[in-house]
Amino acid sequence: MRPATPTAVHPLAALLLASRPASRQRLQVLGISAPPGSGKSTLAASMVALAGQQGLRAATLSLDDVYLPAAQRQRLASQVHPLLATRGPPGSHDLALALATIAALRQGRPCALPRFDKLADDRLPPQHWPRAPAQLDLLVVEGWMLAAGAQHTQALTTPINALEREHDPDRRWRQWCNQRLAQDYPALWQQLDWWCFLQPPGWEIVLDWRAEQEARLAASQQRAGMSRAALEHFLAHFERVGRHALATLPCQAALCIELDAQRRASGMTWNGFTPPGRSPAC
Repeated sequence: MRPATPTAVHPLAALLLASRPASRQRLQVLGISAPPGSGKSTLAASMVALAGQQGLRAATLSLDDVYLPAAQRQRLASQVHPLLATRGPPGSHDLALALATIAALRQGRPCALPRFDKLADDRLPPQHWPRAPAQLDLLVVEGWMLAAGAQHTQALTTPINALEREHDPDRRWRQWCNQRLAQDYPALWQQLDWWCFLQPPGWEIVLDWRAEQEARLAASQQRAGMSRAALEHFLAHFERVGRHALATLPCQAALCIELDAQRRASGMTWNGFTPPGRSPAC
């Protein structure tokens, strides 16, 4: 879902823009990592709007917008594991596209920004992608698993939910996803000049937040969205990495912002910047 330009600045937008480190680079890439449904896209859009008011050329890029097209995920499902047909987990993103997009923006070139249609579960055709201007000053990258690191192999042994018990009894899917997270994603995480983590009260609230988001998305596009039961099954694909992120990213992000059940900031912690993908002791 691409939120409209906010009419009121998100209360965290000014804080995050002011918190970014000084840089001599042509383009600063700021990251927002948070679970599904937590308001990342709205916050990112508000940051871009506020940056524009400050005379900066800014744009957003979501991990959700660089999912592999449905046809490619179906090939993975047939060649590697059936669960790979579902977008979301590590391995379902087109990392080459994401890296090429950021590289073009760092070079100061105008660039089309990928977009994904969640209700159609497929990437929009390139002619429908918005274009970022040349000489961009700020790119806000947001994603539910942004900066997440891989788990230790032994942590994959015990299934975390019914989806893993019933559809991945031999651990083949979770091991493949974990390997992708360890080997493929650090190159993208290293593009972040600064990033923050939005910490929810717990993983259990994510279903409620994502259901609200789905209802708004369906209403805005006048199309049917996923039922709550379908969303619960969908989020089971995210649960392992999501819970691992909740346990590790709060002390790894430069800034961790605690959210209450209404997605309001209830506290924050400043940390020293740790290169994404590492696992400092919390």
